[in-house]
Amino acid sequence: MGLFGNKKEGGLMDIIRCDEQEYLIWKWRPSGEANSTKKENSIRYGSSLRVKDGEVAVFVYPQADGKMQDFIVGPHDKKIETKNFPILTNLVGLAWGGNSPFQAEIYFINLSGIVQIKFGVPYFDVYDPRFLDFGVPVAVRGSISFNITDYEAFIKLHRMINFDIDSFKTQVKDTVVKRVKGIISNVPTDCQIPVLQLERKIMEVSDVVQTYLVRDLAEIFGVNVRSVDISAIEPDKESEGWRELRKVTAEQQTMTIEGQTIVNLKNLADTQSINADNMAETLRIQREEAQRAQRLQTESNYIGAHALDQQTSVLQSAANNLGKMGTIDGGRGNSLNPAGMMTGMMMGGAMGRQMANMMNDMGQQMQQSANTPPPIPNIMYHVSVSGAQSGPFTIQQLQQMAQAGQLTPQTYVWKQGMPAWDMAGNQSELATLFAPPTPGAVPPPPPPTL
Repeated sequence: MGLFGNKKEGGLMDIIRCDEQEYLIWKWRPSGEANSTKKENSIRYGSSLRVKDGEVAVFVYPQADGKMQDFIVGPHDKKIETKNFPILTNLVGLAWGGNSPFQAEIYFINLSGIVQIKFGVPYFDVYDPRFLDFGVPVAVRGSISFNITDYEAFIKLHRMINFDIDSFKTQVKDTVVKRVKGIISNVPTDCQIPVLQLERKIMEVSDVVQTYLVRDLAEIFGVNVRSVDISAIEPDKESEGWRELRKVTAEQQTMTIEGQTIVNLKNLADTQSINADNMAETLRIQREEAQRAQRLQTESNYIGAHALDQQTSVLQSAANNLGKMGTIDGGRGNSLNPAGMMTGMMMGGAMGRQMANMMNDMGQQMQQSANTPPPIPNIMYHVSVSGAQSGPFTIQQLQQMAQAGQLTPQTYVWKQGMPAWDMAGNQSELATLFAPPTPGAVPPPPPPTL
């Protein structure tokens, strides 16, 4: 009897439900004063429990296995009886006839509701990692949205009997402001975003902030962060830090551009110089190759005259040397040497005959070359057959095609040098291919017989 109290103190409400429009956690109180452990929490067995979709009802009461909560996730609309509400089996016994009240706190948690909190972070100094001497005051404004998905984790972190949504929002807001301040202070270093560009990088900064807040708020408050919207990042452009940072940044950018321009101009000049040297060397090689080719061509064209010139020089030198043999005196002065003279005359005559024979052969070769006719040009024609080009064909091949009927005077042909395709009958070289055969000569009649 002590556990449930007097029957007359039992709850008289027949329907347990939450009719609040906006709430995060709501405690059901059937009657009596708030936070009463008897009248307020007395639940009559057989009352109706209604849990809407997107809600969860939490029954808090001591159980035999040591648990303190049972969860009924909506939608649910049934009477509180042991056959459809097994959690009450150990609390409502047959000794009470199944009608006695029992003590339990009932809370409704809104799983579908989204809580939005607007926040503002007053000015705090942010430093660019490249210029740590200049702190720029920056203010941040935005909002955060969250809901409850893991209700068991949420209950472990909060005492529901005195849960106040306004106080809860204040705690979340204070934590968000603290975290946003720390995160944005490190964004220039961690994300390589210059301080002067923070106000233009709101989307990137929002993504970074949300990544941290999702983890932190889940651990601290047990809520699920839906979105983080940084609406403004406002540096104090009247501050000395802002002006100094803009000045040194502009100077460094100017120096970088000038240095890069100088490097680019030097690279361009070096490239042009290298290209000029390469072009000069290429032209020199081409010029020498052309001169060499021309020299080889000249030597090939006049190989005979060149050989004659060389042989003439050799024979002339030999004749001069042999002519001196007539003055050889064997070391007895410059007296005439008849033996040497005879030897010189004999060798000189032999060389003269050799030179005459060589000139004769050369003349015969030149005469034969002059009397030899040039080779017959090999005329080749392309033929158009049914719009398709074939060939080239020689005159002999075209003659065979004409005889086979594959080539007619109306067939279009073309050869190198012709401006356009033309009919074969218009080409003098091919006209004879289509001439009718000459009839054989008729023999004269035989002479009359006497």
